[in-house]
Amino acid sequence: MQTTELVSFIQDKIDDLKGRDIVTLDVRGKSGVTDFIIICSGTSNRHTKSIANYVAMEVKKAGINAMGIEGQASGEWVLLDLGDVVVHVMLEETRGFYQLEKLWSA
Repeated sequence: MQTTELVSFIQDKIDDLKGRDIVTLDVRGKSGVTDFIIICSGTSNRHTKSIANYVAMEVKKAGINAMGIEGQASGEWVLLDLGDVVVHVMLEETRGFYQLEKLWSA
């Protein structure tokens, strides 16, 4: 699966579980770690964990293994590292505080 196809696939999976305000940032040339960052919000800790777990499970079914998942214990901010794509699933308050969109679009 090409990176752009993976991005669309992940966006669809986030949407399946009603992730809110999905934003995709192309960080090629800005980051040596990843090509795309996908940020979305969940309505509760349980919701953020569910979104991240669902995305991890679905990409695994598609033959892509997650390099790591962080933040599942609290669910305030769950990060899913898929190599070329990094997914941030955050509570609304956490997302507002860290403002990743602003940081990476600068």
